[in-house]
Amino acid sequence: MKRETEGPVFKRCSGCGKEWRTREELVRDPEIRLAGYQANFTNLEEGFFMFNHVRTGCHTTLGLSVRTFSDMHDGPVFETRTGRSPDCPEHCLHEDDLDPCPRSCECRYVRDVMQKIRLQPGAGGRDGAGP
Repeated sequence: MKRETEGPVFKRCSGCGKEWRTREELVRDPEIRLAGYQANFTNLEEGFFMFNHVRTGCHTTLGLSVRTFSDMHDGPVFETRTGRSPDCPEHCLHEDDLDPCPRSCECRYVRDVMQKIRLQPGAGGRDGAGP
């Protein structure tokens, strides 16, 4: 497979070979859509953000660790998980749920990062729904 770019590669599509040099290039690409989040409740940074590559003829799903995006969070990180409590909206239990969470839960920072990805300039990073 011929490389599309020269230099270091941040992520390569396993379906069509397209390469992105930086995280910003990937999330701003109009052919990339944030599709979901696979939680890892033991270690949140080991969860995955799932992106669909909607390039004609490709339609591959790319997984990137939450750790790759953690520096985008600039708010508080709560120590306690409120999941499964009566007031928890359970967003993290549904992979395709991209909604923000209003709770003071340790998982909230991941939801906050997802919103920042969705709001990247240009069409990339958006799932079509917006926050």
